[in-house]
Amino acid sequence: MATGGRTVEYRARMTGDARQQQPPHRGPVVRSAGWTARRVGGLFTAWGHGYRRLAESHAASVGGDAAFAVALAGTLFFTVPSTEARANVALYLLLTLAPFAVVGPILGRVYERAPGAYRGGLVLSSLLRVGIAVALIPVIDEIWLFPLAFGLLVLSRFHGISRSSVLPVVVRNAEELIDANSRLARVGVLAGAAVVLVAAGLVAWLGAWPALLGAAVLYAVSAVTAAQLPPVVRERTPSSPEGQPETPRPPRRVRLARFATAGVRFLNGYLLLLVAFAFRDSEAGFASLSALIAAAGIGYYIAAVVAPRVGTYIREEPMVVGALAIEAMAAFIAAQAFSLWAAMVLVAAAGFAWGTAKFGFDGMLQSSMPGAGRGKAFTISETVFQIAWVVGALIPVLPFWPTELGLASAGVLALIIQVGYVTLVLLPEAARWGRPTAVETIADDGEAGSGVLDLL
Repeated sequence: MATGGRTVEYRARMTGDARQQQPPHRGPVVRSAGWTARRVGGLFTAWGHGYRRLAESHAASVGGDAAFAVALAGTLFFTVPSTEARANVALYLLLTLAPFAVVGPILGRVYERAPGAYRGGLVLSSLLRVGIAVALIPVIDEIWLFPLAFGLLVLSRFHGISRSSVLPVVVRNAEELIDANSRLARVGVLAGAAVVLVAAGLVAWLGAWPALLGAAVLYAVSAVTAAQLPPVVRERTPSSPEGQPETPRPPRRVRLARFATAGVRFLNGYLLLLVAFAFRDSEAGFASLSALIAAAGIGYYIAAVVAPRVGTYIREEPMVVGALAIEAMAAFIAAQAFSLWAAMVLVAAAGFAWGTAKFGFDGMLQSSMPGAGRGKAFTISETVFQIAWVVGALIPVLPFWPTELGLASAGVLALIIQVGYVTLVLLPEAARWGRPTAVETIADDGEAGSGVLDLL
């Protein structure tokens, strides 16, 4: 009995100790926070040290750009009469074209000739933006705003092109490039959303200077993390008969996808500015514009989640075609019953369409082009996309542009672009009855797939 009593007492003591050693029960809020932290952390750690540093640099860069945009929003759009707001926005849109006129010819040549320039481009563009953000603090309401904003836009494009060009180096698996692009996009959306919330509160409370100072800090973080990227080793560039290096040309399917993606980008800028000015002219405040921007960001984020899953089943071409179809459908629906909720759904669909098309195109370009020509190809593509966005956004800046007619026109244009793109993609298949031959088609594309089966 004594022995049995000691055994029961020993078991009770051990059971009590085991209970004390078990972790405490965590509530649903704590579990949700832990799950979210793991999911966000996974966006930074998918492909090792190099990808993590690139994702950190990208997040800080997007956060800095978001803080800068919030600091400028009141100055250009809300604190002035409607006519002056349209003039300010038109001037700002035209300024966004200038960076590509400056960056395109220079950056393409630099990336062709200088191994490792991608990493240096990330660091340099971030450091120079630190100086510009600080210099803007005392002159945010003066004429110096525009030249300094121009310089920052140039450097922001510089950073974006460098990031897209270096991504295949840190991933090193062409089949995962759509997933990698979408993860970077989610990192950017989350970073931008978090910064916008904080920056908007600071601007409403203290003015623009805290947002600009925060942007400078984030740009500095972007530079530091980019400097820790592994060195970029470039492939050997094939030479011409004269012995000069030749820059490879993107295959035909990439060039066609660039055309269609530019159409998506055109409609993206057009629709966003159309509904923004519709609410601006109806005396809607900053909250309405914030809701529209948030909806566009949500749509883009959903595309970043969906695109890699879709990309495992279909090729990039139908992703672009689907993006145009979504934009057309949303524009037609919003034209029938325009309201704040309809506008939010519309810009969310536009953001989703742009993200889907862009992720598909980036993955196609990164997998099709060797490192020797990737920087120049991205420079040309980003230039085309930005021109398309600005041209689309400039149309609603014109006064008295009817909203309902503008929305219906956008739907029709999306369908026209979609039909034109599909027709051009199918041309090699139809050409089997004439010229060129199948062999010539494969030689032109660099690969056999461009026919009907590839779209299904």
